[in-house]
Amino acid sequence: MSELSYLEKLLDGVEVEWKTLGTVIKTVTASSKLKSQAYRASGKLPIVDQGIKFIAGYTDEDVTPIEAGKYIIFGDHSEHIKYVDFPFVQGADGLKILSPISANAKYIYHAFLKFYKKELSYKRHWSTAQQTLIPIPCPDNPEKSLAIQSEIVRILDKFTALTAELTAELTAELNMRKKQYNYYRDQLLSFEEGEVEWKTLGDLGENLDSKRKPITSGLREAGSIPYYGASGIVDYVKDYIFDGDFLLISEDGANLLARNTPIAFSISGKSWVNNHAHVIKFDSYAERRYVEYYLNSIDLSPYISGAAQPKLNKKNLESIRIPNPSPEDKERIVSILDKFDALTNSISEGLPREIELRQKQYEYYRDLLFSFPKPETASN
Repeated sequence: MSELSYLEKLLDGVEVEWKTLGTVIKTVTASSKLKSQAYRASGKLPIVDQGIKFIAGYTDEDVTPIEAGKYIIFGDHSEHIKYVDFPFVQGADGLKILSPISANAKYIYHAFLKFYKKELSYKRHWSTAQQTLIPIPCPDNPEKSLAIQSEIVRILDKFTALTAELTAELTAELNMRKKQYNYYRDQLLSFEEGEVEWKTLGDLGENLDSKRKPITSGLREAGSIPYYGASGIVDYVKDYIFDGDFLLISEDGANLLARNTPIAFSISGKSWVNNHAHVIKFDSYAERRYVEYYLNSIDLSPYISGAAQPKLNKKNLESIRIPNPSPEDKERIVSILDKFDALTNSISEGLPREIELRQKQYEYYRDLLFSFPKPETASN
């Protein structure tokens, strides 16, 4: 008998009552909150905030933690929902801590993942009014309710564990591929003294910064044309100022030094670019991608001005020295690196796609398990 068939048998003859979240949980208020400056890599107490990491940091400060229990945690400015069953310190304002009153805590957690997303689409600024909008299906047979909840939790926890295990394996493989990619990239883009001529970026490409036009968010007319900033697409607008293949390079922003995302990225087709990204045109695909790979592989700090507000101005950008092998060698280098790039970075190819599919599998079974018949309004 499959797990879902077993659950159907368990539900046989049991009515399901839809309750609002506010009737099955209570909100916990932390007595101590720590700012990010207090986070440490290790310590006696874990810090939980509304970021993507499960544990954001640690502290040894003399603060009163949230006592050990079973909690659903999320931020009013974040879609990262967590289940926590250990003592912790709150690390951010706006963190919401929910504690189930009578239902299985993990059951509420999985239900919250489904209905908070599906019904509210991550509406922010959590309020008492919003609690009434989130429906939670609860079997109304007192003898069977917790057993049914526990069975749903067991099935979903199994998928979660399998997903986590496979994701860990795939992530390890992905990290290995990225290291392999970085190694070959550095090898392919390193040249001995006198092996090739060197040119400045200003000599290799045409700067089109003068054609950029920033538009404040309030004046943008919604459309399907990507509107680019320093690190990628910021919005979509109705009109365009560029049409073709270009290399965008961050002009300002903390990422110039942090390098959490590539500072150089290629775009194609119709686009609008604001004044936070330089626009460079090249004669060929290989030329553009070669410069893109090279810029993302080197330390650009000597060309960046300003510590509080890092900036790569046009003059410094165009003075960056770049090795200039033959067109044939550039095509060969780009061909190799394109294959590595597709494998390691594309969400539609390679390992990242597999990780995404595992998460969708969990979501499929979660939605199936919570697909109880639903009345027009939830009861209180």
